[in-house]
Amino acid sequence: MSNNSFMSSDFMSSDDIRHQFSVAMSAMYQAEVPLYGDLVDLVTNVNTEVLSAQPDIKAQLEHTGEMDRLSMERHGAIRVGTAAELSMMRRLFAVMGMYPVGYYDLAPAGVPVHSTAFRATDAESLSKSPFRVFTSLLRLDLIGDEALKEEAIAALAHRNIFTDTVIELIESFEAQGGLSEQAGQQFVVEALETFRWHDSTSVSKALYEKLLQQHGLIADVVGFKGPHINHLTPRTLDIDTVQHSMKARGITPKAIIEGPPKRNCPILLRQTSFKALEEAVRFKNTLADAGQSSYEQGQHTARFGEIEQRGVALTPKGRALYDKLLSDAREQLGMTPNEANASQYYQILEATFAEFPDNYQTLHKEGLAYFYYQPVDNSNTDLQLTSLETAESKSAIVELIEKNVIRIEPIVYEDFLPVSAAGIFQSNLRDDKQSSYEGNSNQQEFEKALGTHVQDELALYETTQAQSLQNCFVTLQKTA
Repeated sequence: MSNNSFMSSDFMSSDDIRHQFSVAMSAMYQAEVPLYGDLVDLVTNVNTEVLSAQPDIKAQLEHTGEMDRLSMERHGAIRVGTAAELSMMRRLFAVMGMYPVGYYDLAPAGVPVHSTAFRATDAESLSKSPFRVFTSLLRLDLIGDEALKEEAIAALAHRNIFTDTVIELIESFEAQGGLSEQAGQQFVVEALETFRWHDSTSVSKALYEKLLQQHGLIADVVGFKGPHINHLTPRTLDIDTVQHSMKARGITPKAIIEGPPKRNCPILLRQTSFKALEEAVRFKNTLADAGQSSYEQGQHTARFGEIEQRGVALTPKGRALYDKLLSDAREQLGMTPNEANASQYYQILEATFAEFPDNYQTLHKEGLAYFYYQPVDNSNTDLQLTSLETAESKSAIVELIEKNVIRIEPIVYEDFLPVSAAGIFQSNLRDDKQSSYEGNSNQQEFEKALGTHVQDELALYETTQAQSLQNCFVTLQKTA
């Protein structure tokens, strides 16, 4: 059921606010990073070609309701510095019907953050706007230099990343249970300011350089007035073609497509990006006279354009197999995948993943992935009502599928992969260090800062699949 089902008709739906915000965000980012607009055009062209050449993919998207949302499928990523910022960000996203799903610790992969994804959590809302934001909280506890840590804490304490008006609108939403059409549109304008790029820093060049030596992401989070959106991501149906086409258009892609290898039946998430831009920034001059603004010129590298290809969501059993095979492939390579060993890595990856079934029927039968169950038009008219009533076992469901009474369609993976996210982040920072930070994952501390628990993404897929099966049986019983 949609998160907006109980919202007063006097209020603008959270789905509509989220959709308007995602459109405004895309327009803003294309204006700030014109190369991203080129990327969107490229993805649109590739998707059009795939749909024309592969009618089975088009039919699948139509069956799952994803065709209409394909062109608006995007995710963004931001990084915040304090618990207070993360908590208010949670409240801001709630206005748009976006809730924290999943916990991701990127520290083991050398990125000093832990994260969640804010997104809609039910199929109806996702079909209206699948926009999601991967949101990371800087782990200041991982800064080894105590003096530098204190400077970073002080710098973050002096900034306010939200406008007064957007906070008032968030409070109104919470008090009233919604926003009027006018207030909802004003919210979009005000919320966008939090994600806007500022070319002047809130720290000196000297402090920025010290932060940069610790980690490029630390400098990006601490050094600026707000958590500028550092990338947006359109969804493609063929990421390999996009990767090759970027080179032809003079866009420099990262060396490796993160995630699983190319498959007939895509699983989880594959991601690539163009290299982060080196942008001119002005650093705050600490020697300026009191009350006067003075800045020193410099450069900063962080913002980029990403592309994703999403596949079927995996069950715990499927995810365990995926994680094992990916780990085996990386261990066999013996080093971080990069431009020099890209071809070798892809060969190892494909060979390793040969163990992972590559057709939907087997994925379903072995309980490796999540699916929608749908009645087949003009299905077996001899099917008896009693057979439906007893079709609770997995073998009975498989039999109904084999008899072409029920079809399965993949439930798209709406979430993220920590190793892939870390790979994207690292490739778009000034250094390519892949060291692992010491220290345990701390979901409890993250949720304390967030102000709530994160939802279990696997439980959401399980619920979606179960509801789909129930709805399918109800329909079949009516026609039996």
